[in-house]
Formats: sequence, C-alpha cells, structure tokens
Amino acid sequence: MRTTPPRCNARENALVTVIGIFGPTASGKSGVAEALGERIPSEPVSADALQVYRGLPILTNQSSYPTRLVGIWSLDREASVGAYTPLAHAAIDEILADGRTPIVVGGTGLYLRAALAELALPPPPEPGARERWQRVYDENPSAAYERLGRLDPPAATAVHPNDRRRVVRALELAEAGASLAPETDRLWAEATRHPTVIVGLDVPKKILERRIEERTRAMFDAGVDEEVRRALAGRISSTARKTLGLDEVAALPREEAIAAIVVRTRRYAAYQRKWMRRVPGLVMVDADRPLGEIADDIVALARPREHLPRR
Repeated sequence: MRTTPPRCNARENALVTVIGIFGPTASGKSGVAEALGERIPSEPVSADALQVYRGLPILTNQSSYPTRLVGIWSLDREASVGAYTPLAHAAIDEILADGRTPIVVGGTGLYLRAALAELALPPPPEPGARERWQRVYDENPSAAYERLGRLDPPAATAVHPNDRRRVVRALELAEAGASLAPETDRLWAEATRHPTVIVGLDVPKKILERRIEERTRAMFDAGVDEEVRRALAGRISSTARKTLGLDEVAALPREEAIAAIVVRTRRYAAYQRKWMRRVPGLVMVDADRPLGEIADDIVALARPREHLPRR
C-alpha cells in the first residue's frame, strides 16, 4: 500500500464518513466494495454512467452484490450527471443516517465527483435547444463556430470548429448563460459533502489487459450476444447506445467482437487512469493482490479518523 496520507477535505479532526473507490475497468472495484462489506457496516453506491441502466447487466459488468443506483433506469431514458447527482446524494445520506459507511464505487470520474461533492453543474438544455443548434451547425459549421466565438470566446478557444458535439453543447450553454469553459472549474475542488477518503486501485498494465480480455470472453460465455439482441429490439436512448461493446456485439462475429471490445476497453482503461491522477486527495493502493488485503488497507486508511467500527 502506498503511504500518502488521505485528505478528508474537512476540518482536521473530522471523521471519515464516506469511502470512494475509483479505478480503471477490471481493476476489481466491485469486489473490493464487497470485501469492505465483510469488514465494516457499509453499503456500496455505484458511480457508473452506464450501470444506471437495466437491460444490459452483462455488458455493463453489473455486480450481483446489492449496490445502490445500479439498474435504476430503462434503456430508453436519457441519462445525465444532473439527474444522477440528487439520487446519489440521497443514497449516501440515507446510508449515513442508518449508521453505516457509504462505499461510492466509481468507474465514471464525473459521476464519482458528483456523488461525493457539490458540483456547479451546467444547466440542462431547454427542450429542443440541442436539435436547434445541431441544425444551425449542420447548415453552416463555420458560421456556428463564429457565433460561438461572439457568445463565449473562452469556450470557442477550448473547442475545435470541427467538433460538432462540443460546439453544439457550448452554444447550448452560452444561450443558457453558462459556459463550457467556466472561469473556475469546481469539478476538481477538494471539498466534499462529507469527510471522505478516496482510494484509487492501481493494477499493473499487463495484468489489467489480461483481466480485460478474460472478462470480455466471460461476457460472451454468459450470453451477452442475446442480451444485446433483446436490448436493441426495443427503444434505446442515445446515452445508453454509448455502452462500450454494444455495436460490436450486435454487428460482428464472436471472435472479431471480442478483439474489438478488448481494444476499446483497454483504451478506456487508460483514460480512466488519467482521471485518477486528477482526483484531489486520491490515495493509490496496490490492487494486484487478494481483495481482502486491499479492503484491510482501505479500512486502515480510514480508521485513524475513528469512524469505522468492525463488525
């Protein structure tokens, strides 16, 4: 275990009341949360942008261990961090009120921070605004970008003129009086709603890549192709369609799909590792060892605050 002390982001003598676990896909986050549940009175809360959906439990790697905010929305619903945040706050507060420790398990960095902190989230678009700005962009991308430059120069500087999605979103925000490039970015502020220790699971790259391939093959053995077929037979939202592997499973033969998913998942894991380095106060823990040893170290990190009772 690395020895960097945790920062609880509250007054110095505060008790740690929440544990956050972040790490790349296949690093063992759910297993660690379950092992913590064997050591302290606790309950996991998912901070994953795609595990909020029911209908794709295999493809989104949903744990069988009872976890809050997993499978709460149908596949036809548009998900957003704005809709997720109050649910996460309510779940954490309810677990605390019951005298237990919330274990916030994050695979999506933004969802993890939203669950743990009070973020200054941008406003949602007005009904029809996105489609309207998309038409503006499609009619004349250069003119749309120039318009963004007049409405919000910092945002125009932060996005490429050819990045349709971000230009459209920046125009939406500018119209609503917000910005894609605010002067102060509270996403990485250290303040959390409750005294918190945030742990990052560190797995060597070669081992993580092997785990990713093994897990991908296990998904097919578990019937992910039939799961995807059922999901695509109904209405599916644009956010649910972003589920990694959905298109590959639907369109490719088994071995080709496995190879493609493995490549994409490894890239996503690298992206998640970058997120870990940006989370304030995160303590890295070696995660290439038995889950119980990892859980013991996490309990030790929080125990100096004298909050976590043993079962």
